[in-house]
Amino acid sequence: MNPETRRQLMGVSTATLCTALFKRGLRNQCIQDVRPLRPGLPNMVGPAYTLRYIPAREDLNGIAVFQNADHPQRVAVEQCPAGAVLVIDSRKDARAASAGGILVARLMQRGAAGIVTDGGFRDSPDIARYEMPAYHQRPSAPTNLTLHQAVDMNLPIGCGDVAVWPGDVVVGDAEAVVVIPAHLADEIAAEAVEMTAFEDFVQEEVMKGRAVIGLYPPTTEAARQDFAAWRERTGR
Repeated sequence: MNPETRRQLMGVSTATLCTALFKRGLRNQCIQDVRPLRPGLPNMVGPAYTLRYIPAREDLNGIAVFQNADHPQRVAVEQCPAGAVLVIDSRKDARAASAGGILVARLMQRGAAGIVTDGGFRDSPDIARYEMPAYHQRPSAPTNLTLHQAVDMNLPIGCGDVAVWPGDVVVGDAEAVVVIPAHLADEIAAEAVEMTAFEDFVQEEVMKGRAVIGLYPPTTEAARQDFAAWRERTGR
């Protein structure tokens, strides 16, 4: 992805991105019911590389499938490009793990930007210590084989009620994960930087005791002039 876009998205919130997307009619880009295992990490930003699970069928999904060098879960971990985010469709089912600490560690060592599942991870205490962002619904000890069957990768999926196409830009912060359509990423990032500057100004004013009417949004000339002066003073 565009390096400048990546840099810009590292410094904005998912809440601001949701507003910028909503202005363009996109209402359902926030992956539902996922949370970071380690909230203090920098933003997760990268193009999506996808993996899809279907309900496991017992005659096709025994422990021996992991001996297959072409198993989609293992191949996805080895093929997810450096700088990308592995996004897993686990059908919003966290009763069995989408992956565990070893596979997530391998992703991290290969340079992935992060991993997201609408299911759960096993070995979650280990993953929570990694330097790579990881998001899931809740911890889950059983192996994915008990409920999930990996069938394909790098195709359109659903994750947490959001449609995700390979290459869409995925952004996660301490609050949420948002999916930006690839063709909108550059303009959304630039707009979000501008929105963030204004919201930082507003936050400072509100903390001083200023009312929000006329300020947020800036419907008065005084608010607009004050923001312009703040930008000049702060270099924002």
